Amino acid sequence: MAIHITLQGQTDLSGQVYRQLRAGIIDGRLAAGERLPSTRDLAVQLGVSRKTTLDVFERLLSEGFLQSRPGDGTFVADGLQRVPVSHPIIQQARPTALWETLPVALSMPRYGITPPLDFLGGVTDKSRFPFEPWRRCLNHAMRLQARERGAYHDPAGEQELRLGISRYLAFSRAVVSNWHDVIVTQGAQQALDLLARVLVNPGDIVAMEEPGYPPARACFTAMGAKVVSVPVDAEGMLVSQLPQGARLIYVTPSHQFPLGMPLSLDRRVALLEWAQSTGAVIIEDDYDGEFRFEGRPLDSLKSLDRNGLVAYVGTFSKTIFPELRVGYMVPPSTLVAALLKAKQIVDWHTATFTQAALARFMLDGDFAKHLRRIHKQYEARREALLRHLLGPLAPWFEPIVPAAGIHLTALLKAGFNEADVVNAARDVGVGLYGISNFYADTTPRPGLLFGYGGISAEEIDTALGKLLLALR
Repeated sequence: MAIHITLQGQTDLSGQVYRQLRAGIIDGRLAAGERLPSTRDLAVQLGVSRKTTLDVFERLLSEGFLQSRPGDGTFVADGLQRVPVSHPIIQQARPTALWETLPVALSMPRYGITPPLDFLGGVTDKSRFPFEPWRRCLNHAMRLQARERGAYHDPAGEQELRLGISRYLAFSRAVVSNWHDVIVTQGAQQALDLLARVLVNPGDIVAMEEPGYPPARACFTAMGAKVVSVPVDAEGMLVSQLPQGARLIYVTPSHQFPLGMPLSLDRRVALLEWAQSTGAVIIEDDYDGEFRFEGRPLDSLKSLDRNGLVAYVGTFSKTIFPELRVGYMVPPSTLVAALLKAKQIVDWHTATFTQAALARFMLDGDFAKHLRRIHKQYEARREALLRHLLGPLAPWFEPIVPAAGIHLTALLKAGFNEADVVNAARDVGVGLYGISNFYADTTPRPGLLFGYGGISAEEIDTALGKLLLALR
């Protein structure tokens, strides 16, 4: 690559080049082992004679700043003492006051130091993913990319992927939509961000469940909204306690996050009627509703909506893996034009390479096959977890048995401390996570979130056996 050197005037050219290269090496901008352009290339780049660059390199070589490797090139020398660059600070750049006080949306364990037996929520088992069919889909996407000219694409996403998503939603979630209605996003979190951008003005009221999903709360708060917590009970959000004047309602009806109960049909109807009477928009976050293990599935809010008030949001993070960073939404038709403008402003469009591969994965049937296989695995893990929590661990835990999803919450019985249980588990190599951070405005009831997407049934037995001994 061309190296950045600025020359002023036509005098002392070798001195100017020498001082800038030497300064770059000393302050670390040119790292040890970095290969420099040849004297000929550097002379052409700077518009000077080759003798000028030869003189500079010879001087730096003699002083030990450079090393020459015959037949290979000239490199920055190893083992030099680096001097950190310091500049006098006159005025520091600072974010607005909101960002100074906004908490981290959802703290995650640092990479590489998670316990060997980990119940982290929101993760999937990549060892069960069909990487060979996925590799074929990636190769297909690469061939498409090779044939196309470089260009920006539709902010809404690639047509084939939107078609695959609309067919999948119609078949498995009873969400009737045309592919035109689907917008592809960078995960569900971007869908929330885009919806907040086009719906929320500073000071507007946004209602969400308590306890609830911290990244959603952080997103709405960052847009200047006043987020009001609405309590939940065994039937989900208490619609009767929705705040007057709410512009937006965020809800997780299939599998309340983090407690796990579904929103009852009566509450769903009541929520839709409340939104219709007030003009509020509902965000239905169906983050892991694909995995249902008992009971009849309830109609999604989107399928019940007759007035264009529900924005349905989904993700592939729980069905494939989080690193894919692909989600989607089916918003009310009246919001589509604004959402596409917002999407174009934020990142123009989601990576087309990933979209093309995922479209082929869905339309060829590999996605459905994967869901059928992994559903059985997750069901076995859920059963193993409940067997321990309702059996040997019953003196400590009161599990909320979920009908769907890849995590469950177990409340701690009176007299037990959340942090103490988490620490006791960590001491025996078991990763557990409390639910206190999911409460924003009320006193949390202590409990633990057991994610079973990334831990096998055999590992669950081992982990909860260790936990039992630690608690005893």
